[in-house]
Amino acid sequence: MAGIDQALLADIGGTNARFARLDRNGIGSIERLKVADHASAELAIGEVVARHDVAADRAAAIIAVAGPVENGRAVLTNSNWQFDTAELKREFGFRTVHLLNDFEAQAWSLPALGAADLFQLGGKAAVAGAPMVVAGPGTGFGTACLVTNGTSRLALVTEAGHATLPVVSEREAAVIGHLRRQFGHVSIERVMSGPGLENLYRALAAVDGADVPERDAASITSRALDGSCSASRAALETFCGLLGTVCGNLALTFAARGGLYIAGGIAPRMADFLANSAFRERFDAKGRFQDYLREVPVNIVMRPDAGFLGLKTFLETNVVAGS
Repeated sequence: MAGIDQALLADIGGTNARFARLDRNGIGSIERLKVADHASAELAIGEVVARHDVAADRAAAIIAVAGPVENGRAVLTNSNWQFDTAELKREFGFRTVHLLNDFEAQAWSLPALGAADLFQLGGKAAVAGAPMVVAGPGTGFGTACLVTNGTSRLALVTEAGHATLPVVSEREAAVIGHLRRQFGHVSIERVMSGPGLENLYRALAAVDGADVPERDAASITSRALDGSCSASRAALETFCGLLGTVCGNLALTFAARGGLYIAGGIAPRMADFLANSAFRERFDAKGRFQDYLREVPVNIVMRPDAGFLGLKTFLETNVVAGS
């Protein structure tokens, strides 16, 4: 788009909001803000625009948010921050404003990721041009698919995290039964997320009749990884198995022979544990299609700024190239 020589990039989740300025020198330093510390998105964006000396009249704003985007508007799923492209353009004077779902931005990054950005969890070589799915747990559970048609690409956003969580054993059914009495519908996100890990930890204890101390997701993970809490370890092992089932379902749903990529804030912190868990076995365990799934490469996205790489790719592909 004529007149754009810089951009404000933002990757905003339910807990953290990250911002960076993009110009001809590339993506600048990333600034992190706590969502809870700011009453609105506009206040946070205003601080960052001033601090990073963004010339809004020559800039685009490309903003990824952890929530559904409809008609240029979005509300964070796990926060009260709201976004409206027309209002943001009017208030700050940006040349153009685009809102993306946060996993849509992750999907745009996938073709640009290299081996150094990834942690492999089995499978064989990706099929060139085949659909690529990115999914993963963080404050919530996100999913998107990148599809290729000739020389063009399209990122498909989903709300798969709110689909019903599948189980494959009587023990998992008992755990989900306990959670269903508490929440009614038990979605994937209700268990496959940071808050979900806490739900899983408490539900397993209830099913086992165990008295366990209250822990947050970070404590459950650290205690599981260092082996100091058997209940935490059981919760994390169950979490990994369920994640394998969910990701295998997504790979089948989208015929993701281009690869299944796990993003979000949780998986990179426990990559080795995930690799040695039941994740891959559960990913492949789809009966007559197990051989199909064994071919699908699975990788954890280890690059912390992958979302910004995706925002940059979206800008170059859909805004600048489309001018």
